[in-house]
Amino acid sequence: MRSTRFLLIAILTTGLAQSKSQTPAALTGQVTSTEEGSMEGVLVTAKEVGSTIAVTVVSDELGHYQFPAAKLEPGHYAITIRAAGYDLDGPATVDISAHKAAAADLKLRKTANLSAQLTNAEWMESMPGTPEQKIFLRGCVTCHTLQLIVRSTHDADQFIKVQERMAAYVNQSIPEAPQRRLADRLAVQQDRGEEALSRQQADLRAMGEFMSNTNLSKEHDWSYPLKTFPRPTGKATHVIITEYDLPKLTRQPHDVILDSDGMAWYDSFGEEILGKLDPKTGKTTEYPMPLVKPGSPVGSLGLRSDEDGNLWVGMMYQGAVAKFDKQTEKFQTWSLPPEDNKDYTQINQIAPAHSKVDGKVWVHDAGTYTLRQLDLKTGKFVVYQPFPEPSPNIYDVISDSQNNAYFTVFGADKIGRIDAQTGKISLYKTPTPNSAPRRGSMDSQGRLWFGEFRGDRIGMFDTKTQQFKEWMPPTPWALPYDVVEDKNGNAWTGSMLNDRVTRLDPKTGQMTDYLLPRSTNIRRVFVDNSTTPVTFWVGNDHGASIIKLEPLD
Repeated sequence: MRSTRFLLIAILTTGLAQSKSQTPAALTGQVTSTEEGSMEGVLVTAKEVGSTIAVTVVSDELGHYQFPAAKLEPGHYAITIRAAGYDLDGPATVDISAHKAAAADLKLRKTANLSAQLTNAEWMESMPGTPEQKIFLRGCVTCHTLQLIVRSTHDADQFIKVQERMAAYVNQSIPEAPQRRLADRLAVQQDRGEEALSRQQADLRAMGEFMSNTNLSKEHDWSYPLKTFPRPTGKATHVIITEYDLPKLTRQPHDVILDSDGMAWYDSFGEEILGKLDPKTGKTTEYPMPLVKPGSPVGSLGLRSDEDGNLWVGMMYQGAVAKFDKQTEKFQTWSLPPEDNKDYTQINQIAPAHSKVDGKVWVHDAGTYTLRQLDLKTGKFVVYQPFPEPSPNIYDVISDSQNNAYFTVFGADKIGRIDAQTGKISLYKTPTPNSAPRRGSMDSQGRLWFGEFRGDRIGMFDTKTQQFKEWMPPTPWALPYDVVEDKNGNAWTGSMLNDRVTRLDPKTGQMTDYLLPRSTNIRRVFVDNSTTPVTFWVGNDHGASIIKLEPLD
């Protein structure tokens, strides 16, 4: 038995060496530490000095890593790693030439500052308390990491004031570029009453007390053990990740999509900017959007293309829809009528993919929790209100091949449908209660894939059978944001909390979690089906970068 096991290991090692030798290498090496010896699942990143492009590979079960020659041009590179609990034992640089592969063995040592390495999800896992006590922290990572909370010294009273101040900012605010909201929809449209205000103060108090018990307000260190998730293994190490820096730290590439020419387009969540990235060179070209509602917060969302490849975005608090013609490089905008264009109006999501069916584009207004149908000939909007006031938060709108609208009800646990011909509204309840469906996409079979943010599941609704299926990601606190299916039938999602991209095989239920090289706030996800294997793209909303993930199998 023992000799058989050694024989299998030898065969595996030989097979790996042969498969790697078939691909010319630019840089190879071994990752080790005193504690573990050879280390699997260590992310190794190479970035040429002065470049905006970083490339990452992952060490295999033998601790070996390899950069393909096609991924690294000759030059002087800085090497960094990601492995929870470890740091590089000293700085590492390497010179890469075009003539032969460079070699750099990496020695790791135990980190002296584990807290700086924790993801948002690992902080959530580490904090003492119930999931119900921790769950409100999901809203905090919209604007910043949990490091700001756990490293603070605020007491409960101070945290109440912090929460009240934060509530006055729009959702696209980040520490580098905060923006105050002009109006709170609930305060304007509803009389909350003393009972509701009292309940709100009680919630703020409870959250303030929880945070002050998990930060550094009482001690110089955390009173609870810091927990980390396991490093990648197996298929999760078979990947190459490329990260492209954007021109400014204020860029928030909330949505990233590829066009037929292979260009990556992005919008900026907190700026009126549409950008284009050439993945071959890293060059970016940015187009400022017209300001149609001066004085209102800026930012865009819902970047999608129509049948002609033109790009559409929701202009959020600008109260308008924008179309970018790629041929003329000009914007055309449609604003809501003045009587509907309030301070809290927020045009977030757009569904132009099937507008040629009837000349209509579906639009989502997060300010009033309504859906609108824009007639491109007349410029007029027809309003659909699926729920009476006060209504749950509607989040995304997706069209099918007949240009019927499907929408996700983030404030509850429902998927909705609007018949484009009759205007009839139908609602379907997800198996998981209070699941909070968020972003979604329609596949070629007419199935709607979506992230269940509170349900912590990947959801799929078959629009033909009206049946749901759900899958839970393998890493805690994934809280899927968006889901898209690829040409092979696999579904992809990402997380705002755990820095991981998840690939699901729905036939087997098998999931692969790819860890990213640094803190990555993931929103909209995109798959390029023109490559084999497919290529996954996403923006780092808080990291001012775009990420390309290439699975090797």
